[in-house]
Amino acid sequence: MTASAHSSARLLIVGPQGSGKGTQGVRIAEAFGIPVVSTGDMFRANIKEGTALGAQVTAILDRGDLVPDELTGEIVRDRLSQPDAAQGFLLDGYPRNAAQVTHLDAFLAAHGTALDAVVLLDVPREESLARLTLRAIEQGRSDDTAQAIAHRLDIYENETAPILAAYGERGIVDRIDGVGDFDQITDRVFAALEARGLERAVAA
Repeated sequence: MTASAHSSARLLIVGPQGSGKGTQGVRIAEAFGIPVVSTGDMFRANIKEGTALGAQVTAILDRGDLVPDELTGEIVRDRLSQPDAAQGFLLDGYPRNAAQVTHLDAFLAAHGTALDAVVLLDVPREESLARLTLRAIEQGRSDDTAQAIAHRLDIYENETAPILAAYGERGIVDRIDGVGDFDQITDRVFAALEARGLERAVAA
């Protein structure tokens, strides 16, 4: 694979908070030459810039809740409509429930496309809790209190996990062991995507 090659890959990365989605998402996106479309990053950018949306999101996250579907969907659709996402993207944080899957399907169908693969980072709850607790200490994140962490993991298990059934019926879910060395996990992801015929734009 040469650096000049450009692959079309429309991907979704899924996993509980603390699963390493952020790290793996960046690596996947760089290898395929596609942008990461992370709702968390977009929300945090607004918080940092002190926008009205940022203030709204801060209040929601401090309660340990998730941003409403309507708000999230509007932001994501706008981002996917930008030129750099025309040949592909890696979604992180959206869709996270059945309603959002329906909205994303409709948006992609209107553009004559569909998701190519769903990368599921499979991490036990105990591992996620340990990683998030450590991150909260290291980064001082206000949304990472013990109660908020447990609440968000409950929401993930109740809402997000069922979307995997829908995508599983389409045969596009790749379940990746998310425990271990980051490089090993990345290699597992690349192997699964290459097995689907999705070629990286940049060789590892």
